Amino acid sequence: MGNLIAHSQVQKLYPLSENLGMTIAGVVGDAQLMVRFMQSEISIYNMKKGSPMSVSTAATLVASVIRQGFYLGLIVGGYDKTGGHVYSIDGAGGFIEDNFMSVGSGSVFALGALEAAFKPDLTRDEGIDVAITALNSARKRDNCTGDGMLVAFIGPDGYEDISKEEIRNRCSALGFQYPN
Repeated sequence: MGNLIAHSQVQKLYPLSENLGMTIAGVVGDAQLMVRFMQSEISIYNMKKGSPMSVSTAATLVASVIRQGFYLGLIVGGYDKTGGHVYSIDGAGGFIEDNFMSVGSGSVFALGALEAAFKPDLTRDEGIDVAITALNSARKRDNCTGDGMLVAFIGPDGYEDISKEEIRNRCSALGFQYPN
């Protein structure tokens, strides 16, 4: 919708399975369809194989599907038997693994914060603080990012949504004003 913020509280972070999550940027209808499709395909894969889908396999599947004409920028992340992984997936089906990623209109602001704060082997709490710092930068500098914050941690124990209360407390400790 251009520079119009149609809804400032759109969900942009989704669990795909117990060990996988995905962030979305782009056309909301395409994103919601992609999330439902991936949740279904991953569930079927897990039932057939009897084990969780790897992060690389999930990223490959998303990259193959997105080529069908979805207008999205996505991040697929998770934890599998080889450890934690994060992939950026573009609208043409390209996917790249890196230590951190950001997509969407606020990504240039978030990436600057991520580059400044990221270090290898972050703890859960340090990683959450880095994510909040990056989201805060995007939220303050990009009018299309919106006012909400959704944060999740995916580790050996699976996908964990971080509560609004914890995000609010961490924003305060970091010196950021919690969004609406």
